[in-house]
Amino acid sequence: MRSRYRAPWLVAVMVAITTLVSGCVTNVEGGLPDGWQDIRPAAVPEIQAMVPKEIADRGKIVIGTNPPFAPAEFKDSQGNIIGFDIDLARAVASVMGLELEVKDQDFSLILPAVSAGTVDFGASGFTDNEERRKNYDFVDYLNAGIQWASQPGNSVDPNNACGLTVAVQRTTVSDTDDVAGRSEECVAAGKEPIEKLAYDASDAAATAAILGRADAFSADSPVTAWAVERSDGRIELIGEIFDAAYYGWPVKKNSGLGPALAAALQHLIETGEYARIMKQWGLEDGLVESAMINGESIVGKENS
Repeated sequence: MRSRYRAPWLVAVMVAITTLVSGCVTNVEGGLPDGWQDIRPAAVPEIQAMVPKEIADRGKIVIGTNPPFAPAEFKDSQGNIIGFDIDLARAVASVMGLELEVKDQDFSLILPAVSAGTVDFGASGFTDNEERRKNYDFVDYLNAGIQWASQPGNSVDPNNACGLTVAVQRTTVSDTDDVAGRSEECVAAGKEPIEKLAYDASDAAATAAILGRADAFSADSPVTAWAVERSDGRIELIGEIFDAAYYGWPVKKNSGLGPALAAALQHLIETGEYARIMKQWGLEDGLVESAMINGESIVGKENS
């Protein structure tokens, strides 16, 4: 499950970590994945016609995002925001005949910015949940969960982690729900609690596991998989993905933008471009079969 809240990135800390563990899982990296392609499909007239007039008239759509949360969004060595959230939002914008403008914001300010109209939607790995649906509609584009990683040979079991040290990104679900809940269960059973090491960025938490400062690392499954892939074998995935939920793009409740975004995403799914974009970032699992709004597929509803 995606983090509900995330704190701002502490650049100085991450620069130090980058120096210590060059190229491990840092969110300021040299560039895009090997073989990356800029996928910008042609506009589809019938989907263009669905775009709200105020957005169509300005010719661009504005997203709020909050790096670093690799591989969803993070900065390359030139300071450009990259990641699968950005690539997918840009492709959807192209289908709607629009340019994409990316605003780097504190995570906690993105939903208020959607409400205020200063951004059109959020693209920052938001978990679609019932509480948020009270005020926003979500266009769902990925199924993710929580997964752990540890150094090879550590034999860590997430279901039997009492007395271990686990690194997390501060204020994510791994922090507030997963590790905290498991630790409470340990104490209730008369066992040692889990010692939690909370960091301001996911890459710092992964680096703690790489360096042996923590026995394991808990994060959203795409984040864990990305960290493992870039760790040169120093950590590996353990256990299964659990607590799965959808990542979604929040838009104003009952706005015309939600159906337009969903239609554009559905077009990308049907043409295979959605899968191409996501697989460039190592996302083989969790791909949705159809675009959804608040967890319900739009397929078959167009003519209902």
